[in-house]
Amino acid sequence: MTDSTTIGFIGFGNMGQAIARGLIESGTVDANQIVACAAHYDKLVATTKAIGARAVHDPIEVAAAADVIIVAIKPYQVEAVMKPVVQTLVNESKFVVSIAAGWTLEKFQRMLGEMSELIHVQCTIPNTPMAVGKGVLVTEDVDTLTPEQRNRFEALFGSIALIERVDTAHMGIAMCIAGCAPAFTEMYMEALGDAGVKYGLQRATAYRLAAKMIEGVGALYMSEGEHPGAMKDAVCSPGGTTIKGVASLEESAFRGAVIKAVDAIEQR
Repeated sequence: MTDSTTIGFIGFGNMGQAIARGLIESGTVDANQIVACAAHYDKLVATTKAIGARAVHDPIEVAAAADVIIVAIKPYQVEAVMKPVVQTLVNESKFVVSIAAGWTLEKFQRMLGEMSELIHVQCTIPNTPMAVGKGVLVTEDVDTLTPEQRNRFEALFGSIALIERVDTAHMGIAMCIAGCAPAFTEMYMEALGDAGVKYGLQRATAYRLAAKMIEGVGALYMSEGEHPGAMKDAVCSPGGTTIKGVASLEESAFRGAVIKAVDAIEQR
């Protein structure tokens, strides 16, 4: 069932487009319920036209047209871009969903000053699999939404993502695992593809096998909730082939390399 809510994007880069695509393809909203603005209008016209959405010229137009305003710009741009639209956001029928990294409710309230009590904000960090309805939306566990707005938020984004609420202090690490680690996983998928090609598989076949395997392992965990170590053990027969590969990964510090990659992001 299509929601009647109009969604507005302030900024329409890769992540904004992924969310829009997911909402449309899941049937959550119609394409004509999405409006967007971006710095490069000609490029915006092409990207919105491709999905049936509407391009507008500036954030004020987005804020006026939309019920849910998604702030999808670079973190350093948020204050300059949002201040001109503040008055438009003072409306019980509207709320803001920020996907700008590092922006918390407290930071928005400092920026908004006295107006913060009149504007409804939820801060989040999404990931690109939202484009196909398989995403994660890391969501700050404090907000200024009304109960009705919170229900609308859950209905909209729950249709394309797991909504995982975390406290403010852990937004960064949650973002890393859900938002950055897809790149690590894509590298893993590419490596498996290379290995398949090395031993004679067609590359497209190897990638499909790897991709479906990754999807299936995640789905199995979400269904069963079994410890990943136990899931791994269930595939490793004594003296079998899989345990030899696991041992080789351990020799190469596979798990340590993953943790170091997370450290590199968190300690930036």
